[in-house]
Order: sequence, then C-alpha cells, then structure tokens
Amino acid sequence: MPEIRAEGLRKQYGKVTALNGVDLTIKDGEYLTIVGPSGCGKTTLIKSIAGIIQPDAGEIKINGGLVTPLPIEDRGVGYVFQEIALFPHMNVYDNVSYGLMVKGVSPPERMGPVEEMLHMMNLEGYVSLYPRELSGGARQKTAISRALTSGSTLLLLDEPLGALDLKVRTVLRYELRKLVKDLGLTAIHVTHDQEEALSVSDRIVIMKGGKIIEVGPPLQLYLRPKEIFTAKFLGEANFMTGEITEAKDTGISIDVNGSKLNAILSGEVTLKKGEVRVIAIRPEFLDLSPKPRKGNSWACDIVGASFVGDSMRYEVHAENGVTLLIKTPIAGVESSFKAGDKAFVTLPEENLILYELPEEGLEKTLSLE
Repeated sequence: MPEIRAEGLRKQYGKVTALNGVDLTIKDGEYLTIVGPSGCGKTTLIKSIAGIIQPDAGEIKINGGLVTPLPIEDRGVGYVFQEIALFPHMNVYDNVSYGLMVKGVSPPERMGPVEEMLHMMNLEGYVSLYPRELSGGARQKTAISRALTSGSTLLLLDEPLGALDLKVRTVLRYELRKLVKDLGLTAIHVTHDQEEALSVSDRIVIMKGGKIIEVGPPLQLYLRPKEIFTAKFLGEANFMTGEITEAKDTGISIDVNGSKLNAILSGEVTLKKGEVRVIAIRPEFLDLSPKPRKGNSWACDIVGASFVGDSMRYEVHAENGVTLLIKTPIAGVESSFKAGDKAFVTLPEENLILYELPEEGLEKTLSLE
C-alpha cells in the first residue's frame, strides 16, 4: 500500500493559480476525499499526482520515491474518470483485462486476476456485453475493475460517480469504499458531492483558491471545523456575529443584535469581554417549538417551510433580525409549522462554534470564489 506526499505543488494557467503551494500526505491504506468549489484546484491536484498534469513547482513522492518526472504509466496508479471511458469495441471481459494485455500478460495468465475482479464487482453475468449494453453503474464498475486489474495499489478517482443518477451513485459509493478496504488500497477521491465525501472518507481535504483550507476526519470537520469556510462548505451552517459580554472558564455570553447567547467554551481559545466573534451552528441542531425552552430561546417568525423527504426545512426571522435555517427530523416535529406562524427557536449552547472575525471580512471568507 503506497504513501503519497505532495510537497509545495504549484500550477499556474495564465493568470489563474490552480495550485498554490499545496502540501499533503496520504497515508497507507487511506481513503482520502478532496472537495471544494468549482475551480478550487482539486482536479488539478489529483491529475498532478497521477502524472496527467506536470506541476510548475513542487514534488510528488510515492513510498518515498520521487515520481514528479514520471508519466502516468510508470507511477503504478489506477485512474478512473467521471467520463466512463471504456473501449466501445471491447466487451466487459476484454475491457477489464486490457491493462494486463498491454503489459504482455498471456491470456491464460490474465484469466485469474480478471475473473477475481469481475467476481468482486458482481460483473460475472456481464462479461460478454459491450459498454452500450450496460447501465451507467455497470459501466463505471467495469472502468474501476480495469483500473485495478493491472495490480495498482493506488486508486485515483476523479468524480467517478458524477455521471450516475442519485440512487446508483449512493449504492456504488459504499461498494467502492468496501472494495478499497477489502483490497488494502490507498484511494484519492475527488468529488463535488459533500454527502459522498462524508460517507466514504477516512479523511477529507477542503480546498479553495488553489490552497488546502483544512484536513480531517469527516465527523470532526462536520461537528467542529476549525475554519469558517469548512463550516460553510461542508454541509450547511448558520452564521452571525456578536460581542462577548461575559467570559468565564466555563463559558461565555454574547450579545447578538440585542439578544443574549450563552456558549460553552471548548478550551482551545481564550476570549475576552468586548471581542467580536463569528458564531456558527448547524441547522439540524436548532430546535423549533411553539413555546420558549430553557437556554438560548428566541422568538421568531416562520417565513418558509419545505418538506425535503426525511426532514422539514424552515427559514425563520428571529426577533433580533437574524435569519436562521432550521432542519427538523419528521419524527421530531412536535407540531406542524407553516409560513406565517410564530414560534421559538432554541440554539443549544454546546453546539455553538466560535471563530475570530476574519480580517478580510466574513462575506469574503465564506465566498465560494
């Protein structure tokens, strides 16, 4: 299982900086996912690791060996594109065995590895079919099988499920992770689908503007992101600013447009009275009720209510002028709220995350550009 190190990677396209000093280590056997807004550099990064793009500066090492000058065929990687690029004139068996064929492996010697991979991917019944006869999921399984049959232990996945419909994509992502773990591979997976990243990754890399913003396990990045942009991009979050009115070892009080908020400190920061902070909270941690509850409970008007399958999605205007997004599980709805109703929103103090006010301003920091 390979370890990959990218050190000081830079890539410029005219005036556009695609990679701006990227340093990243992918551990042996790790399933690492790279996410970020369009144009953030995630595809340029994975193609640089593959050898499809040559960076302007920096080094890439696989298991300690420098591979930056090497083409993709000499790096021992399996690469799967979003565009399912199978050979249309070859059936499934021949597509999967192609990598071994070009290496000069004889047909009898190819049979064992190919049949094993077809079995693992549940493609035994498709061996004689051509790409045009396959569903999108079966075509992508065939592409993944072809990438792995040649013996690659590093799998690079560039939006591998992006061309598939939602149900197929959801099923296949779990199959893909299981395959990687069963085979003991190292995988780097680029995706724009945040739910996909959260569900398959050992660690997630958040990118913006050619730089890595934050790296960490999915649960950590979701519940306690260190960077404001991570809270914004990975899932949904509410943001507001407030001034600290009281600071103690056990917690703080914040004034938000005249309303009081109490928050529990994580112990990682020192805060002082008078400082202005950004407060973030995920919409699913907010509670909506017809009567006020203990703690941080604000009166609000419901301005929007939508059913989104497994939850209700509400937009509310609090009494202090703050607009909040709330997600309430169907099973947890105490009463039916609709636009125009009055209610109370509770912000649990243990779920509030505090950040320093960015020098460049909150709006620019949260921007996807």
